Amino acid sequence: MSPTQGPNREGGFTLRTDRLGPLPLVNHFAARLGIESLLEKHVPTEDRRVRLPYARALGVLLRSLVVEREPIYRQQETVRTFAPAAYGLSAGEVEALADDRIGRALDRLFQADRAALLTEVVVAMARRFAVCLDRLHNDSTTIRFCGQYRAARGRPLRGRRAPCITYGYSKDHRPDLKQLLFSLTTSADGGIPVQFRCCDGNTNDSATHIETWEVLRAVAGRADFLYVADSKLCTRENMDYIDRRRGRFVTVLPRMRLEDAEFRKAVQTQPPAWEKVWDRPNPKKKGGVRDRWYVVRAPLPSREAWPVVWVFSTLLALRQEHTRREQLAAALDALRELKARLARPKSRIRKPAEVDKQIQRILGRHRVGRYLKVRRTVREEHRFRAMRRGRHGPETPYRKLTRRWPDLEWTLDEDAIAYDRKSDGMYPLLTNDKTLTPAQVLEAHKGQPTIEKRFEQTKTVHEIAPVFLKNEGRIEALFTLYFLALLLQALIERELRLAMKRHRISELPLYPEERRCRRPTTEQVLRLFSHAERHVLLRRGRVVQIFHPPLTPLQRQILQLIGVTESALRPPL
Repeated sequence: MSPTQGPNREGGFTLRTDRLGPLPLVNHFAARLGIESLLEKHVPTEDRRVRLPYARALGVLLRSLVVEREPIYRQQETVRTFAPAAYGLSAGEVEALADDRIGRALDRLFQADRAALLTEVVVAMARRFAVCLDRLHNDSTTIRFCGQYRAARGRPLRGRRAPCITYGYSKDHRPDLKQLLFSLTTSADGGIPVQFRCCDGNTNDSATHIETWEVLRAVAGRADFLYVADSKLCTRENMDYIDRRRGRFVTVLPRMRLEDAEFRKAVQTQPPAWEKVWDRPNPKKKGGVRDRWYVVRAPLPSREAWPVVWVFSTLLALRQEHTRREQLAAALDALRELKARLARPKSRIRKPAEVDKQIQRILGRHRVGRYLKVRRTVREEHRFRAMRRGRHGPETPYRKLTRRWPDLEWTLDEDAIAYDRKSDGMYPLLTNDKTLTPAQVLEAHKGQPTIEKRFEQTKTVHEIAPVFLKNEGRIEALFTLYFLALLLQALIERELRLAMKRHRISELPLYPEERRCRRPTTEQVLRLFSHAERHVLLRRGRVVQIFHPPLTPLQRQILQLIGVTESALRPPL
């Protein structure tokens, strides 16, 4: 609350402005999910001395992650600029809001049964929003941390094991920073998050799938949903576990498998009988090569006796060919630079082992060891020097001086390039569901990029990093709130797009300068309501009149499409 005009001396009037922003929309979807009641159930406040209930504090932080994205120590400063009811608080609770109270609420959330909490939230979401859970996509990303975190080594906190913040394979390409693994599962219906896990920073993705699948089976209430994941799922332990429990999956067959090599060898002499699935315009270049996708079932099943479906993409083939040329060019430049360094008189690289190490480093970094054959040789340079001073004549003896240094010679393996070029743009998919057609297997796999979009929103829109917390237990609890924030965002986006489809609305002017938008996101919707304010006219502390926020035709249309009434923008004083 912020008074924008002081009291009038004659009449004693005061005009107070309450900022609402897009919080009424967020509150509407949170109420449909019943998040606040579930937080009160799983994170109860049993100590009467607590001035701000834990569920209320967590609700404030959750709304902030969706709307304001301010650090914990600025929550009270941010909430004071809004109407207290927009954050689900009373005026007295706003004064009790502080970073230490939010921190203690995160401690209780870490201690609570978060798996049961998230399961109840997702079950309620599937029931109240009619989200289909027939196909679920899983992937993971890493959240990097700036700091030492010496104590975060998987220690027990409040009776639970905290995650280990440590070094690992960085998907953000920052191996110099410690990290945690953020595993997420989304539905094919709208890309709605349905499961989340926080794992140690050095956890291999392949070790997360069994536990994830068990949680999803509890959420979906059955085991026959289609589980789609990347090649980390393709281990005998993971696939056998799901198959024996009558689950279904689609995954990418790793390049190291024998089935991959057999097919790529076969296409050298016998082109497959491809079946065209999609034929679309180039998504990035007008008039460019069309985006065509083909599928074919491999003549032989996998070693587990499951169908292997091969996929071919015209654009992927061009991209791989271009990448190979770039890698070869970069490797040749690096070899020329190394050759010049070796020829310098004061070069420090002299020993054969050191030269071989540099060669392997170049070939490995650019991934061209299959195409470039490099041979280490010895170069000699001879010169003659007189053995005595003075004028030189026919009888002057000379001494032969020889300088030797390592040199490089390389050749391009054209046969290997031609061999790989015939299978460019092809990759295999593996499934244990023999009833799926090759086209259906490809369609299931092509839903994976949606989860990548959720990761991108988590790191950009919601700004999950950097994390201004040092206690790893609170960090894991905070990640749980990030999952709920991502869930709310995805639901708003799904409801709007489904309503546009029902009403046959192809575009909405949600971009800046009222430019048309074909696939609106929640961020654009929240920005549209970011300046919503309510004005309250007071006289001697009593309400005289309330001026509710005026709505534009576009705002009214958006509210109607997502099922929010205008009364939602009129929270209690």
